[in-house]
Amino acid sequence: MTTNNIQQNNGFNLGNGFDLNAAHDLSSFEPEAILAAVPGEHPRAAAALALGREASQTGHLDVAELSRIASEIYAEGFPAGAFGNSNAFGNQATEIPSTASLSDAREPEARNIASKAHPYAVPDFKSVGFSPDMQALPFNRNATEAFNHAGLADLSAVYLQNSPNLQNQVEISQLLGGMDVPYQSQLNGLLAGSNVNSAGSKQAENNHYYFLQGLPSADLNSSSAASNPAFSTSTHPAFNADLVRKDFPILNEQVNGKQLIWFDNAATTQKPQVVIDRLAYFYAHENSNIHRAAHELAARATDAYEDARETVRRFINAPSVDNIIFVRGTTEAINLVAKSWGKKHLSAGDEIVISHLEHHANIVPWQQLCQETGAKLKVIPVDNSGQILLNEYQNMLTPKVKLVSFTQVSNALGTVTPAAQMIQMAHNAGAKVLLDGAQSVSHMRTDVQSLNADFFVFSGHKVFGPTGIGVLYGKPEVLNDMPAWQGGGNMIQDVTFDKTVYHEAPAKFEAGTGNIADAVGLGAALEYVERIGIDNIAHYEHELLVYATAALNKVPGLRLIGTAQDKASVLSFTLNGYKSEEVGAALNQEGIAVRSGHHCAQPILRRFGVETTVRPSLAFYNTYAEIDVLTNALLRLSSHKASNGL
Repeated sequence: MTTNNIQQNNGFNLGNGFDLNAAHDLSSFEPEAILAAVPGEHPRAAAALALGREASQTGHLDVAELSRIASEIYAEGFPAGAFGNSNAFGNQATEIPSTASLSDAREPEARNIASKAHPYAVPDFKSVGFSPDMQALPFNRNATEAFNHAGLADLSAVYLQNSPNLQNQVEISQLLGGMDVPYQSQLNGLLAGSNVNSAGSKQAENNHYYFLQGLPSADLNSSSAASNPAFSTSTHPAFNADLVRKDFPILNEQVNGKQLIWFDNAATTQKPQVVIDRLAYFYAHENSNIHRAAHELAARATDAYEDARETVRRFINAPSVDNIIFVRGTTEAINLVAKSWGKKHLSAGDEIVISHLEHHANIVPWQQLCQETGAKLKVIPVDNSGQILLNEYQNMLTPKVKLVSFTQVSNALGTVTPAAQMIQMAHNAGAKVLLDGAQSVSHMRTDVQSLNADFFVFSGHKVFGPTGIGVLYGKPEVLNDMPAWQGGGNMIQDVTFDKTVYHEAPAKFEAGTGNIADAVGLGAALEYVERIGIDNIAHYEHELLVYATAALNKVPGLRLIGTAQDKASVLSFTLNGYKSEEVGAALNQEGIAVRSGHHCAQPILRRFGVETTVRPSLAFYNTYAEIDVLTNALLRLSSHKASNGL
């Protein structure tokens, strides 16, 4: 796009002599202008400089590449004060602390929670004296009210959408005052419904997503413009998996000469760059044991650890951080409840109820407890689709039942259980409930207060966080009634040779030095999910699962195991003529990672007459194209057996 494509005299002025009209004059564009927009001595500075040189030579700027660079900069962070003592508009400004404050899908409480200085921060336009002449803007005055609710990136998109003759490529480095370049998806989402797209971008083909249907475009000529979702403080751009994938460096790996396709998400999820960077930052700048010290690093580490606890609390909507106990993972959380609450409250003749869907981690600890106490273990059956038989469950809920423990999403079949209903039924019978959220927490919104379970457990590595860290949520009255499980440092108030006085929860259940760094990494992972929006993830993954299910059903000889109406991101199958491990090995040759085996859920597979299955499992960084690659590989395997008479 050349300067001739831009209508001048729009009257858009940033103050202090900065005239937006001049921003489009690329004839005098200097490469260093791009470099100046990159804060501090950042390693992406060279790339930005090269982009500026290209702009000065060609007369147009690749916005997609600039957005990618800016996204990496803000994901990786930069030192406090990197913007210097003046902002991009020449105004004096206080030194800017840091954190990755991209525009996101979090509720206002979550976005405003960061009152402490953090390693990374980006100022919003009001903090740097951004004061456009709204009366002189070349679009409807309803945008004035939208300005009061929009971030800098949103307002820039407002200007772009309503500037005449902008086609295909736009020059935005000066539009944004060198302060903030939004994610490419933000631009595409905010410009939805107009004929403006950013350079190098491909229009997202997601109009068929049911969760996008009915969303109004940013029509500023409408009287409802002020309430348009494009300018809501809680809005988030339309989900774009191609952009999300750029946040996960491992997805660039080559396996057997092919691009990695990670379909083993039910086993573990991959980690975004922000989580990797947060772990590195902790070890480089904050590493210390927590709580009991007066030095600076102990304070930093303690703040980071407890901030992560608050992030977990917010993510699952727990009433208090005192309800959040850090553990190694779901398995340890269940064992903690069994060894502490279970040993105190169960005796001979009592009953524990679990479902046929359970992972071994939600079977074995209860078997051990029954062996120790004389209690009995009962199992809720499932129908032929893999869904809980609620009538049978109701018949089991006698006064003898002290605890019900079941999964919200089956790791082997993907079945989504009617958790809220089952919890209420158990409470009506006087039983406590533990809900296993290991497979649900990354796929759907978790609200422990609404679910009303007494315990909720999950693992960090299943929700894009590090391995070796997980969470036990417990209601306060239940946790306070539980004896300490392990003894040691950190969980005591006072120790003598005669007795020990313990802290209250959560410290009572966090003996010794915890996994501090990975707790911090888990917090970063949950914040990342919050920025994308868990509901956006759920809707996209649902459509992806529908597509994948239809595709796999067309493969001759393939049998899907688990066909419940309510499912989440798991497809378990067998293929005629092949062992599961043979299919897994063949797919690996195509760069496709799936799980082959019994998935630590032997009872439910045997319920369907099989010992093992092949299990592709989806996440929000998977795509329709990847499903096509999987399907084509399975079709070749199927046709090969057919051609050999099998």
